[in-house]
Amino acid sequence: MKKSIFLTLIAVVGFQIQSFPATTEETLLADRPNIILAMVDDMGYSDISCYGSEIPTPNIDRLAAGGIRFSQFYNTSRCCPTRASLLTGLYQHQTGVGHMMSEGRFNFDYGVDGYRGQLNRNCVTLAEVLRSAGYQTWMAGKWHLGDDMDDRPLQRGWDKFYGSLSGAFSYFKPQGDRHLMEGNEALPPPDPKTYYTTDAFAERAIQWISEKDDEKPFFLYLAFNAPHWPLHAKEEDIRQFVGKYMKGWDQLRQERFERQVKLGLFDPSLGVSPRDANVRPWDEVPA
Repeated sequence: MKKSIFLTLIAVVGFQIQSFPATTEETLLADRPNIILAMVDDMGYSDISCYGSEIPTPNIDRLAAGGIRFSQFYNTSRCCPTRASLLTGLYQHQTGVGHMMSEGRFNFDYGVDGYRGQLNRNCVTLAEVLRSAGYQTWMAGKWHLGDDMDDRPLQRGWDKFYGSLSGAFSYFKPQGDRHLMEGNEALPPPDPKTYYTTDAFAERAIQWISEKDDEKPFFLYLAFNAPHWPLHAKEEDIRQFVGKYMKGWDQLRQERFERQVKLGLFDPSLGVSPRDANVRPWDEVPA
């Protein structure tokens, strides 16, 4: 059967489980869309060209042109709380992830319900709800919501997981306590000459889609670690931008704002927001 694939980049506000007679189950599954939830990490509002960037992002722009674009929205300022809200539809403190995830030597369990450093059991994830509704559930990419066995993707509703539990890891060779995982099994470091996380996560997603059970809809959560630090890029991509940023952030910010005005995103009378007082003007930065 053919099903449409929706790309959604919004947090689901709430979930509700409803019971249906068994006789209608196959009909309901046939009518339910496949869902791809793609997420990028630490990307700025103006970092893609459809929002004023100098960086060409034609594929993302095409998705934006065919979908809904937000011009006024809010998200949490940190990585883990954003993911907790996105995947549960709750305020991050309700999930136990008001700050960051406890990881390795970093303990963010502050002993109060809103700050436990792990996704709690008082919430359900989007994957848990959709799997109970007959969906195949897959996740590729960065988790960063808990590394205890009870808090991993397979224990929170996903049938398949490929990626890292960590908050930041090498794009070329994830290793050590920031290693890759297949399900709940740790993987050896990949070959940095041929491996790149953005490609690997996308390729795994494509593989799962090609191998899907056509009798069931699927939910794919594709959580890239890019463009979060470390800022790793392929040599061929770096070559496209050599020298482009030597003009400095002050001029680049002004140029982005001017493009945003042309795109109708901002009123020209607003002007560029003030530079952070702790950031030097570009011409005062030592060479």
